[in-house]
Amino acid sequence: MRKSKMLEKFRSGRFARVCSLGHFLPFYVRYAAQYRFDGIWLDLEHRAMSEREVQTILALCHASDIDCMVRPPTLERTKLYRYLEDGAAGFLVPLISTPELARDLVLAAKFPPIGNRGIDGAGLDADFGVASWGPGMDFPADANRETFILPQIETLEAVDNAEAIASIEGIDGLFIGPGDLTLRLKHAPAGSTMTWDKAVEIVAAACKKHNKVWGLAVGSLDALKRYQAMGAQILPWGGDFALMRVLDTCSKELDAAGV
Repeated sequence: MRKSKMLEKFRSGRFARVCSLGHFLPFYVRYAAQYRFDGIWLDLEHRAMSEREVQTILALCHASDIDCMVRPPTLERTKLYRYLEDGAAGFLVPLISTPELARDLVLAAKFPPIGNRGIDGAGLDADFGVASWGPGMDFPADANRETFILPQIETLEAVDNAEAIASIEGIDGLFIGPGDLTLRLKHAPAGSTMTWDKAVEIVAAACKKHNKVWGLAVGSLDALKRYQAMGAQILPWGGDFALMRVLDTCSKELDAAGV
């Protein structure tokens, strides 16, 4: 079974280089691998792709030896582990606010004895059976070791439950969603003393206590450096949306050329 580059970085205490992708752009996978990214965050929560398009992206990630971290549009058990069978390295799961929901993720995405994922062993994750059916092979153990689950902390309830969620076996870390959490902080109940900085500190401390990774989406290099210094190991940087800047530059160059 293919080994996860992101997990290798996490387990050795290093920073995982991750970029994002929200549209069906096959060439992007090759470029990300070429420029030494460890993983691609494939956003299916806010972007739409067909099943075949998703399978194509996952297959290209395998061919380019780069992780694909899927943000799924569903919590349905069988649909979750189908992404793994099709080659996803792991999950970034939105709006996980309780330990119960986090445990449900583990049950869906991990094989016994950690979870209750249904076994097939004939998907891309098992090299279509080549890495699962031979003598001495232990595909369930390999899959449990080389796939990851990162719940997103995006509500005040999730911040309150950060330590309980981080303590669960099979949960590899916590990822703060700044857009959703900031919106909910804005509409916090009267008397709430929670702030953005305090929420980040709570999540970071919970992960440190339970030896789990943490991270968040950032909008500037200054923020990236700040949170990396605090111990964050996943701060996605770069994405297909940045192509806008390429066209902006090209448009200004054409203006300068008088055309």
